Amino acid sequence: MTTVVQKFGGTSVGDVTKIKRVAEKIKKRMDEGKKVVTVVSAMGKSTDKLVELANDITDSPDPREMDMLLTTGEQVTISLVVMALKELGVDAVSLTGWQAGIETEDVHQDARITDINTENLEAHLNDGKAVLVAGFQGVSENGDITTLGRGGSDTTAVALAAALNAETCSIFTDVTGVYTADPRYVKNARQLDSISYDEMLELANLGAGVLHPRAVEFAKNYQVSLVVRSSMEEVEGTIVEEEASMEQNLIVRGLAFEDGLTKITIERLPNQFDTMSTLFSLLAEEGINVDMIIQQNTSDHALNVSCTINTSELGKAIDLLHDNKATLCYSLIRHESSLAKVSIVGSGMVSNPGVAADMFKVLGDEEIELKMVSTSEIAVSAVVPDEYMVKAAESLHAYFGLDANEKAKIEAVKEIV
Repeated sequence: MTTVVQKFGGTSVGDVTKIKRVAEKIKKRMDEGKKVVTVVSAMGKSTDKLVELANDITDSPDPREMDMLLTTGEQVTISLVVMALKELGVDAVSLTGWQAGIETEDVHQDARITDINTENLEAHLNDGKAVLVAGFQGVSENGDITTLGRGGSDTTAVALAAALNAETCSIFTDVTGVYTADPRYVKNARQLDSISYDEMLELANLGAGVLHPRAVEFAKNYQVSLVVRSSMEEVEGTIVEEEASMEQNLIVRGLAFEDGLTKITIERLPNQFDTMSTLFSLLAEEGINVDMIIQQNTSDHALNVSCTINTSELGKAIDLLHDNKATLCYSLIRHESSLAKVSIVGSGMVSNPGVAADMFKVLGDEEIELKMVSTSEIAVSAVVPDEYMVKAAESLHAYFGLDANEKAKIEAVKEIV
């Protein structure tokens, strides 16, 4: 019997009816002769409610105690799913992260998995049980419960699939797969049959919310067969694999976008070898995530440095820079909010020069101002005013042949050939 790993997110287990549906899906896989491990998130918005409770008590909750609190959400879900399975006549057991052998570094609220001891989990599988594992959590070497940060349940599932050498790891979501763009905003977005690990990792890092970057990274490193599919509909999902089957003439495979960004510019820093490391080390130590970075030399050999951060962290960043002005020796800070980042991604860019120029022409024709630009081998990103984010995404989506009607044209050509 081969092992399969499944993961269901919070919306997929949001109420009793949905929990019963998940139990039926698990039973179906077991009836097919599979050993089934299922990772679940907390029900619906229950994690948000736990955070609100903590914030009602203190403005600065202790990280260790927050992990103790937040992991209870997943424990509620695993217990309820097991109860639903037993009502269907399926022998099942629920395991917390530590009971499933998930070991992490000694960090709270954003720990990384260091090892998985599958002995207990495999014993239950060999006894013919369905195993429910609480996502998002593990245990440190000191015995403290830890959480894996945003998207942690995805990471739990992929890591377990790697440790168990599972046949597949299916991520069940409220969409049918990975789309060329977020279909909530881009009306002609369409589902991809497959996408490469590298492309999915770029999309995830650039704002696509369907999979967490750390989970994709785990899948790539351990060659986990990963499928994104719907928890509500019985349809084929999107396969995430090493080399996706390329569609005809499709250089760009998808778009990602995110708003809520601010551009900060620190002017007239000293032009020294350690200036950049000092500046960004200070930001990193405060947990301020920096995205795009541009360094400019002034005519009198000083440095102007610009970067983007989440607008929610602007106050903390400004306070930090002011507190360290004597160390950094800059003259002025400027910032601009209400910005968004729009990115195109595709492994076909490597062998097709001129994609960035095409992107900038499209945005120029739409009279969308570019604030910052960054590139990698398979992605180009542009920071634009957030009021133009959707317009930019729709224009690029159509230009690079990603619209749903383009898929129909491709299929028609295949049939003729």
